[in-house]
Formats: sequence, structure tokens, C-alpha cells
Amino acid sequence: MCVFCSIVKGDIPSNKLYEDDMVIAFFDINPTSYGHCLVVPKEHCDSFLDCPTKTLDHVFEVAQKLANVLEEKLGCDGINVLTNIHEAAGQSVNHFHVHLIPRYANKDHDSVSIEFGEIEKVDFEDLLSKVK
Repeated sequence: MCVFCSIVKGDIPSNKLYEDDMVIAFFDINPTSYGHCLVVPKEHCDSFLDCPTKTLDHVFEVAQKLANVLEEKLGCDGINVLTNIHEAAGQSVNHFHVHLIPRYANKDHDSVSIEFGEIEKVDFEDLLSKVK
């Protein structure tokens, strides 16, 4: 059984901030910022790619509600909403989950660094032909 399924089942304790019949949300045990939490479907699915649409929709509805609460109550300056798909993208638990990462101008509460660089020139016609 995966670690998130064990948390859902109650075998592993968590600092729960939300729960309903489909979703549980709890603070990340290794937070990258003050208030970093996870929104996790109770139904096991490996990643965003295989999560049933109804569950996926509900996870993001809850994520939106909680992000609003975090912003209001913690006074953060922004929030990253993130899900990783497979190990190459940083997924360390093979159970779909959404990170809510409050961001702060005061770096005492925030150790996150997300940077976007550029790759070499892209042939968009070739790229479109591969994904259409």
C-alpha cells in the first residue's frame, strides 16, 4: 500500500486541514514553504494521467478552495499549484496529488525556486505534427 493510501486509511497520522468522501488534504511533512499542503484523492490513481475525471475535477475544486483559505489566513504573496507526473518530473509518491505551495516575498517562509529557461529553437510545425 502506498504512503498516501495509508494516510487516507488512517494508518499513518497527518496534519489534516480538509477531508470529505473523495479527498483528503494535509500539510506536507517536508514543506518547501510555510503552509505547503497536499490535496490527495482517497481513490488510488498513480498520477494526473490516470485519475478519473470526476475525481480530478473534485481535487482541483478543493485545491482552489484551500488556496483561497491559505492566501487569506496566512497572508502569503502568491501560491504555486503543482502536480508532478512520473519520477523524471519529480513525482516521489505514485499516487496523484496536488501541491499547494504558498509563496512569500519574505524568504524566511519560502525556500522554493522555480525557474523557466529556454531550450533551442523549436520547429513548431514538426512539434504539432507529433501531437495532433
